[in-house]
Amino acid sequence: MTATDHALTPEERDADLDLEQLKQLVGLVEYDESKDPFPVTAMDAVVFVVGNATQAAHFYQSAFGMELVAYSGPETGNRDHKAFVLKSGSARFVLKGGVVPDSPLLDHHRRHGDGVVDLALEVPDVDQCVAHARTQGATVLEEPHDVSDENGTVRLAAIATYGETRHSLVDRSRYTGPYLPGFVARTSTHVKRDGAPKRLFQAVDHCVGNVELGRMDYWVDWYRKVMGFVNMAEFVGDDIATEYSALMSKVVANGNHRVKFPLNEPAVAKRKSQIDEYLEFYGEAGCQHIALATGDILRTVDQMRAEGVEFLDTPDAYYDDPELRARIGTVRVPVEELKKRGILVDRDEDGYLLQIFTKPIGDRPTVFYELIERHGSLGFGKGNFKALFESIEREQERRGNL
Repeated sequence: MTATDHALTPEERDADLDLEQLKQLVGLVEYDESKDPFPVTAMDAVVFVVGNATQAAHFYQSAFGMELVAYSGPETGNRDHKAFVLKSGSARFVLKGGVVPDSPLLDHHRRHGDGVVDLALEVPDVDQCVAHARTQGATVLEEPHDVSDENGTVRLAAIATYGETRHSLVDRSRYTGPYLPGFVARTSTHVKRDGAPKRLFQAVDHCVGNVELGRMDYWVDWYRKVMGFVNMAEFVGDDIATEYSALMSKVVANGNHRVKFPLNEPAVAKRKSQIDEYLEFYGEAGCQHIALATGDILRTVDQMRAEGVEFLDTPDAYYDDPELRARIGTVRVPVEELKKRGILVDRDEDGYLLQIFTKPIGDRPTVFYELIERHGSLGFGKGNFKALFESIEREQERRGNL
């Protein structure tokens, strides 16, 4: 079995991606799980706390093309909150919203607004992972335990990471239900337009965390010690600065590179960076954006934009620059088509990628999304950083936060 065969889920093998693109989801690295003290198979779910889960679930179905697969709420015996589980390929989002006035979720939302509370990970051995994490000083929020229903048993635990974010550890190898015990199967009732693609994205490519000034290296080291992650890339200095603002970023990944977490911190500059703005409005460290892997970024952007999703603008000068065209060479999409949609392109020694970023999707200028289509490149669009951050700064200035 190859590293790629081991890491891809059935949903991704059946997705609208070619073999080359599927390989990019995991990085195609040699990996021996038996030697990993904290083996991680894949992302299990990105769990959000939102102000209105009922409406958010509708938004993610209509605008992001996701399918509703499971539900928990007062009708199922969960009096505290509603939770909707949505999928697109292997990507799973869980949207939680408090129901009773004293729900802890409502307190969380008052502090942070809509945001990610849990980056849940699928692991083959929950107890092994928790035991190793504890020896490395991690805070264990939930001890390993079983939850069961007529569909089987799930083994669960949770450890704390930056801010109020957690990593739930999930072993569902003995479970056949739609998500977790306590959830019932629920299907989407909305009707997709004729000719709409089967799905708009196939997987979570990476999740980006923003941490306070001076804390990036601490959390990079934390992921190395506690979870056995490796430092995959780093961007500092002129790599990731504009005339007015700057930040620093390092990328950590698990052994099979299926799970990738870039970690950002602000850097001293003339004005407030996007990281500073996030920390101010979220209230502390947290997950800033989620990158979604797609096999056809043009179709995905067109469909999402038709449903009202707003993307960052890219000036025409970016595409008209002769250096850009010389640097990127031949890509599958004519540059004119990228220009019409504001899609960025970058090439490295392994290949190229296409990417675009949404504006913040909630009321606060915090969480947003990236769409990414990889063709060999294992990077994160380093050549686009300056154009991207200048675009973000234009939005910050419109909000009065630069």
